[in-house]
Amino acid sequence: MKYKILILFTVLFIGQVSLKAQTDERAKEIVRKAQNITLGINSSSTMTMNIIRPEWNRSVTMQSWSMGTDYYIIYITAPARDKGQVFLKREKNMWNWMPTIGRMIKIPPSMMMSSWMGSDFNNDELMKESSLIVDYTHKIVGEENVDGYDCYKIELIPLPQAPVVWTKVFMWISKEKDFALKSEFYGKNEELINQQFASEIKMMDGRLLPSKMVMEPVQKPGHQTILLIEKIKFNDPSINERMFSQQMMKQIRPN
Repeated sequence: MKYKILILFTVLFIGQVSLKAQTDERAKEIVRKAQNITLGINSSSTMTMNIIRPEWNRSVTMQSWSMGTDYYIIYITAPARDKGQVFLKREKNMWNWMPTIGRMIKIPPSMMMSSWMGSDFNNDELMKESSLIVDYTHKIVGEENVDGYDCYKIELIPLPQAPVVWTKVFMWISKEKDFALKSEFYGKNEELINQQFASEIKMMDGRLLPSKMVMEPVQKPGHQTILLIEKIKFNDPSINERMFSQQMMKQIRPN
């Protein structure tokens, strides 16, 4: 009898472990789809970033090119004082070319969480350095409606040795459309630090996507950064790995 009970508990335990693994893999795939729908294989985009502060506002316009999450370039087109600056992310490395002083600066991992161009986005978020797929575990923790879209609420917890700053992330991802509509980023002691909201859903190069992203630091009233995607092109045949080099940083120009 004891032997049968042991077998029963063993079967139930294995079943629970298997179900958890399937649930975690499903959550991971949902996050992967949300990431892929905005990046594509080879994509280029034109964007404007508005940095809002209680005392001042500032706008930065840029063009970007990417190959998945490993290769990324941003070229600043305005304002005049920043025009021509280029940021390159190649696999795990990141550089900044500053033509006004003729310097190529390698950005160390310790600066990944520093503010990008004075905004509420950091280097890591703008340059796709840490992977939401590779560096975190994933779990569906609920279902909620966000702006009329039924969403999965997914909890992301960093792996022990992952090079990330957030201790926890929540993402709300549309069940039907696959894009993320809301994210929350937590620091030490599970304190909410930043919130990101996506809106203004548009058809862009054949994909229905949010064209507006707002990042808000919750502990800094009146601070926010608005990123507007004005144009995007997926599967751009002109993009290849040769573009993503320090030499090309000095030569690349906006279309």
